[in-house]
Amino acid sequence: MALVPLNGIELNVQTEGTGDLVVLVMGTGSPGRVWRTYQVPALVKAGYRVAYFDNRGIKPSSECADGFTITDMVADTAALITHLGGPAHVVGTSLGARVVQELALARPELVRSAVLMATTGRPDPVQQLWSRGLRELHDKGIELPASFYAAASVTRNLAPATLADPVIARDWLQMYEFAATMPTAGERAQLALGEFTPRVEAYRDITVRSLVIGFADDRVLPARLSREVADAIPGARYAEVADCGHIGYLERPDEVNRLLVEFLGGA
Repeated sequence: MALVPLNGIELNVQTEGTGDLVVLVMGTGSPGRVWRTYQVPALVKAGYRVAYFDNRGIKPSSECADGFTITDMVADTAALITHLGGPAHVVGTSLGARVVQELALARPELVRSAVLMATTGRPDPVQQLWSRGLRELHDKGIELPASFYAAASVTRNLAPATLADPVIARDWLQMYEFAATMPTAGERAQLALGEFTPRVEAYRDITVRSLVIGFADDRVLPARLSREVADAIPGARYAEVADCGHIGYLERPDEVNRLLVEFLGGA
């Protein structure tokens, strides 16, 4: 990956493949390379040029620790698409999906189609309190035990069907325990974006061809919130993936990739 100066900051960007451009936008606290596990290979194989990047707040992109807005992130993504010779198909998950929604509304000429996974058009009280609690831990310098972080993360992000297999459950727990760290200042700034004014009605003005994917066992942003966004966007298609939680693109990648490739190919 390489640092590229865009929109007054630096974004850590990687591109792979050739063909029509697809830009992938990650969610809160995660680096762009998470897409590299399953979605990038599938999209490259399907004949796309795929770009993924670390959002502002995620090092080595500019941390912007003093805070930023969703509008800043939309402008970052727009600048990246322009830099790469867009327009582009744009895919986002969670916070990344909110960025894509706002991009489709503000800069439709840059978006050939939009895919919105595990999304919302209004704040969810439970998720707001979770994010607020993480910000308070950061501000007080409190680091949770790795074992607690792993158990909480697995419970929040994965489906009961996945955790029913003790071998698979242990693998996920070990992964999260290994990755356990206190949020950085940039990640804290991303967490603050959970406080926002409802936007569902605004999305009725989106004209971009859109697919919304909900994850049936999502405890972070329940699938009903994704469906609400799909219902608001004129002509949007809604698909729900069974037996997966908030990170369904990692938990049920074959089904998610099938939906992505079929939808993008129909543009």
